[in-house]
Amino acid sequence: MSQLRYGPRPVADTTDGEVPNREVAATKIGAWSTSLTATFLTDPEVIAAVLPPPLEPPAEPMVKVSISRVDLGGGRAPFGAGTFAVAARHRDTEGYYPLLMPMTTEQAVIGGRETFGEPKKLADITLETVPEQSSGSAVRGLVTRMGVGIIELDGTLGDELDPPPSGERLDYYLKFLRDPGGAGFDDDPWLVYCTRETETRSHRAANVALTLRESRFDPVADIPILGPVTATLSERRSQQTGRLVERVPAADVLPYAHQRYDDVSPVDTRK
Repeated sequence: MSQLRYGPRPVADTTDGEVPNREVAATKIGAWSTSLTATFLTDPEVIAAVLPPPLEPPAEPMVKVSISRVDLGGGRAPFGAGTFAVAARHRDTEGYYPLLMPMTTEQAVIGGRETFGEPKKLADITLETVPEQSSGSAVRGLVTRMGVGIIELDGTLGDELDPPPSGERLDYYLKFLRDPGGAGFDDDPWLVYCTRETETRSHRAANVALTLRESRFDPVADIPILGPVTATLSERRSQQTGRLVERVPAADVLPYAHQRYDDVSPVDTRK
């Protein structure tokens, strides 16, 4: 009989007998990506309202939006990735809490959600630059989910900038699974610190308009844009490390669990 691929696999390639986690290994590759990133200030009360405990509002109510094309190399097709995150803090640390991380491939979604607790969802993502004779290069990034272009960045590229120094950035995730019996979670969630060591090889200013469109599945339009939008187009790569920090009472997180899931139930729960 030929090898049964659903059968057990050897773990001899590890030193401790543990089954290797390919999702964690994939985050160490350090693939280069082209990212159109925008930041803007919003209402501090909005930031406070979307942050689950134990996260707290930051000193500056910042929102970060990125639309990326990730080049895996080796002849493999690139995939699209995005982030819609609000600034947050925990104890003496400051970072971002993503409300949405759209991805174009199932592999990127499942690995990130199951291993790190990332709020990933499948989406259509495009990022393109088009040279224009009169005004330099146009740039456009679009995230489309459930038939709606929920996030759009559209504008022109500006001057080349000095790449920012290599360094770490911190994201917060809440890792949980729903109870198959239907009663909340199967255990108290974990607060996860995800640290990314990032290197940038090109960095360019961008003058863009940011549009957040209405969608009942992804209510990014509820986050008001207050003040100017600052944007850049960068080529960068990062390697991430996740760490379980502390358990969070399920009752604290359950009211925010809807942030991660699309309500496509045929049962109308509205009263």
